[in-house]
Amino acid sequence: MIFECVVNVSEGCDEAVLAELAAAAGPTLLDLHKDPDHHRSVFTLAGEADTVNEAVRQLATACVARLDIRPHQGAHPRLGVLDVVPFVPYEPGRPPAHDLSSTLPHRDEFARWLSATLEVPSFLYGPLPGGRNRTLPQVRKYAFADIAPDFGPGRPHETAGATAVGARSVLVAYNVWVSSTGVAGRVAPLVRSPTVRALGLAVGDRAQVSCNLIDPVEFGPAQLYDSVSELVDEAGGTVIGAELVGLLPWSVLAAIEPTRWGTLGLSGDLTVEARLPG
Repeated sequence: MIFECVVNVSEGCDEAVLAELAAAAGPTLLDLHKDPDHHRSVFTLAGEADTVNEAVRQLATACVARLDIRPHQGAHPRLGVLDVVPFVPYEPGRPPAHDLSSTLPHRDEFARWLSATLEVPSFLYGPLPGGRNRTLPQVRKYAFADIAPDFGPGRPHETAGATAVGARSVLVAYNVWVSSTGVAGRVAPLVRSPTVRALGLAVGDRAQVSCNLIDPVEFGPAQLYDSVSELVDEAGGTVIGAELVGLLPWSVLAAIEPTRWGTLGLSGDLTVEARLPG
């Protein structure tokens, strides 16, 4: 087993800064998805635990040094410059693992380090002590109000904000472009389920239903695209296209008829397995 860490950073416009952050992540960086309208980038790191842990610390240090949340504007909600850091168990070529026990120590150690070293408050999500569980949407909604940081100061860092640090199984971030913001806003609540988180967003002069597929084996990109398409049609709109954010497991892609990959914005090169070294 290796570990994946899909770091969401609140910067999607400055190419020079993004190049610096990518260099800080080093050879564990498999993919960098940049979105200037969301003003957000997704860094997909993967490898052996020690290597990934060190790479995430280097990336975090660079983010806090180079970015400032105060003037930030973008379509996507955010807590801080280093917005979300999920640790994910990964077995190449196999369906996503749901046992997170091996991941929790790495999550907690990083959150503790981030707060102690960089003074950025950290909110844990995923399994918590005592059998509790906290979701990322709960952190976004209640951070500092009803939920205190698990590590670090009780207020946001002046320039870095705060960070949600998670332990989770593999998810697939997938967006469907639609004809209007109104249609996206109507469809997003209807497509939500225990396996789908969705937001209707205005993205520049376009609109999208922005989704996280929490269990992509049970409900993957093809099912999401078909569901959104049906709802958009009922709302009198049109589906314009779709995009994958970051990478997906080969096991998820292999379950989709290859003739559909192009329409769905997918390809074999967009799998974690295709990017892992030798």
